[in-house]
Amino acid sequence: MNNLLKKYSAPVIILVVILILWEGLVAAFDIQQFLLPRPTAILSNLFQGVSLEPGRRGETLADIESNLKGSRLFISIAAEDSPPLAAALEATAIVRLPWFGSKLLLLQGRNLSPIVQSAWFTLKEALGGLALGSGAALFVALFTVRFTLMREALLPFAIAANSMPIIAFAPIANNWFGIDNPFSKMAVVAILVFFPVMINTVRGLTSVDSRSLELMRSYASSELETLIKLRIPTALPYVFNGLKVAAALSMIGAVVGEYFGGPRIALGVYITQEAALFRFASAWAAIIVACLLGIVLYLLILLAERLAMPWHVSFR
Repeated sequence: MNNLLKKYSAPVIILVVILILWEGLVAAFDIQQFLLPRPTAILSNLFQGVSLEPGRRGETLADIESNLKGSRLFISIAAEDSPPLAAALEATAIVRLPWFGSKLLLLQGRNLSPIVQSAWFTLKEALGGLALGSGAALFVALFTVRFTLMREALLPFAIAANSMPIIAFAPIANNWFGIDNPFSKMAVVAILVFFPVMINTVRGLTSVDSRSLELMRSYASSELETLIKLRIPTALPYVFNGLKVAAALSMIGAVVGEYFGGPRIALGVYITQEAALFRFASAWAAIIVACLLGIVLYLLILLAERLAMPWHVSFR
């Protein structure tokens, strides 16, 4: 338990320190919002905290409403001065908590709904491309491992293709499938994730110990039995390493692919439009949501890895 606490507390502490330094430096050097928004301004697009303090005098009603519409992450109001507003805030609050003698309300940020809708649309594109690319990569890897000559002929081309800027394929995919067709972004994601999964899978399938292969042959095992009982279990760590890389790349491919055009509900289009309108805080908020989705996909692959191979030494 202590080891787990140390393992996960360190990144959290580093993240908090970075956010504090970020906020302080932006305020100290008066950095303009179009260059680097404050973290509080970015997070206010996703949620806002409101402290209802009945025992003190607050700001005017106009100031409170301005703060609620502005970029302040945390505000406090005197509930006794504006009971209708306090009641309305409590009715729309996501979470209500006690707060040092007052009440803390967690409200939905002004851009949370459009960002979540856009993120859901882009997530479906990323998942579709991840499934297509990973499935094709596993099929090709299983096919080529049976034929050594074909594997040795194709692997250098796969490595060379993996070094190409696959994102440059996005305008071509938009032309092929249509700029508003989600499959155009899925195609970009599929190409982006295909090569890491295929190369790792081939490496895993061919890394079987020669003595183990001789043992299987001594039992007169068929190639299919050798594949299922020996090669695939040996290749699982390599496969999941490739899938973890692909999970992160899938969100990158989907979002960047949308920079070249797409429906207005797409996350990449939302980011470019907000940046074009100089609403950089909301664009950063959308980027943070995209990062969180990438992390969630990575964690899901990690969970599947633990369930698929609990016998592996790294999980003991």
